[in-house]
Amino acid sequence: MPSSYRAIFAPPGTREFSAAGLIGRLPLAMTSIGVVTMISQLTGRYGLAGALSATMAMSAAALGPQISRLVDRHGQRRVLRPTTLISVVSIAGLLLCAQQSAPDWTLFVFAVGSGCMPSVGAMVRSRWAAIYRGRPRELHTAYSWESIVDEVCFIFGPIISIGLSTAWFPEAGPLLAAAFLVVGVLWLTAQRATEPVPGPREHHTGGSALGSPGLRVLVATFVATGTIFGAVDVVTVAFAEEQGHKAAASLVLAVYALGSCTAGVVFGLLHLKGSAPRRWLVGVCAMAVSMIPLQLAGNLPFLAVALFVAGLSVAPTMVTTMALVEAHVPRTKLTEGMTWTSTGLAVGVALGSSAAGWVVDAAGAEAGYGVPVVAGAAAAVVAFLGYRRLREPVPILGGRGADDQDPHTHGGKERVA
Repeated sequence: MPSSYRAIFAPPGTREFSAAGLIGRLPLAMTSIGVVTMISQLTGRYGLAGALSATMAMSAAALGPQISRLVDRHGQRRVLRPTTLISVVSIAGLLLCAQQSAPDWTLFVFAVGSGCMPSVGAMVRSRWAAIYRGRPRELHTAYSWESIVDEVCFIFGPIISIGLSTAWFPEAGPLLAAAFLVVGVLWLTAQRATEPVPGPREHHTGGSALGSPGLRVLVATFVATGTIFGAVDVVTVAFAEEQGHKAAASLVLAVYALGSCTAGVVFGLLHLKGSAPRRWLVGVCAMAVSMIPLQLAGNLPFLAVALFVAGLSVAPTMVTTMALVEAHVPRTKLTEGMTWTSTGLAVGVALGSSAAGWVVDAAGAEAGYGVPVVAGAAAAVVAFLGYRRLREPVPILGGRGADDQDPHTHGGKERVA
């Protein structure tokens, strides 16, 4: 491990909560695809499988920020354990109803309940923010590390979930995801020494973290970014099937995540200066432009190369986004703010998957790659229109220290992401 990454793990407890976060985040990449695989195997109804997956995504998008808001008010341990219990019981109910051929409406009831799954990534990043507050260089490296962990989860999570459900029994993938969630959350919440302390009750005022204009820009952009991700996933599977190698789709998509992971490793080693909003804008535009070559893909090897290159802009943009959330949201609402960006991604993924599926059915897989191109253009437009809000100084809000008034400076020096 490079020295910059080793250094961030010097404080006691950092290795433990990051490891717990890795386990607790795997279900995010395993559950939905596992349910799709399970339902398609048990019933052969892909429409039902897709509808359940979309229901789970929208439920998580609606409930996730509210759970994180409660975390900011009451602490991780008090909130995460009961909400995780609700999510796990709901997943178990969904599996049981599917296995027993229960009425469809029961599946949707439990799919909604599974949305109580907490945003473990936001919980871990809030711990890093508490440890390295006022030390932007170390926080930049820590956020880069967590971006790498995200990509590892999305490379191996679907492979594990699909592999178990197809090789063992249909419910195996979601079942293991639920087990990972329990272990990860219990391990994380057992580590009280690194848990951020909720701010005073009088600082938890002013409504949602979405009251921040800068956060609204980031979330809106992430909806378009999530649309890119959802569309790329669906169209790549369809394209691989048209090429006669459907099983290769997971490998091609893993290359996409590998590109992001590689860029995240390098990005975390850099000590960047300059404007974080400007770097974020460049990253969003790079993601948009990287979608154009996908329309030229005539075979899977070319597509894999194009997706690897496209992935290089993902992790740096995500890391910079987390730094901007930390700059534009009060400390007392930081976990909620980080979760809102994940919510934007989840909504975008659902939209992208649906739009891409419709285009593929109507015009074929190659035409489907027009969806991420349009989504990338939308992300760039929103980023340009909202760029000024990200550059504006943030007024002092409840729970933010005097040294955090400006999101781009700290201690008289320019603040880096």
